[in-house]
Amino acid sequence: MAGIEFRGVNHLALVSSDMARTVEFYSGVLGMELTKTIEIPGGTQHFFFDCGNGDSLAFFWFPNAPAAVPGVSAPAHRPDQGDIVSAHGSMNHVAFGVAPEEIDRCVDALRAAGVDCTEVWNHDDSEWGLAREFTDEVYVRSVYFTDPDGISLELAAWTRDLGPDDVSHVPRSAAL
Repeated sequence: MAGIEFRGVNHLALVSSDMARTVEFYSGVLGMELTKTIEIPGGTQHFFFDCGNGDSLAFFWFPNAPAAVPGVSAPAHRPDQGDIVSAHGSMNHVAFGVAPEEIDRCVDALRAAGVDCTEVWNHDDSEWGLAREFTDEVYVRSVYFTDPDGISLELAAWTRDLGPDDVSHVPRSAAL
């Protein structure tokens, strides 16, 4: 739509099965500041965390929400453990930006906090999209893990500026 000046993501709203556990993970383990809490009539809660650059990650807690359906409402696995397909309209994962020089320290901090995570992945444009070593062809380095509700999370560090050559694929449509 023409005329809209986008300023990034205000917030992404997810659903928690246990708000106290969510606050402990996102504030206690990941170190995100809890910036706003809302009590909604009927027992619902809506909490916001600062995830950097003025952006927020928010969670609803609904007293009678249905359980998650891994493989439908979200991926059933981490990328290194199996299929990451999720349903149309689902939220596949949240990637938080970190500085490239901090990615290895982030892995160490996650593991020290008891979070099971992948090794650092070097994403490139090769056939499989991954390089064993960091090279000039790597455009982002990342690590994957899940929160206590099984929400797929990623810490991602851009390693180079993207340009016109990085947009080279024709979008596909599903056969009807």
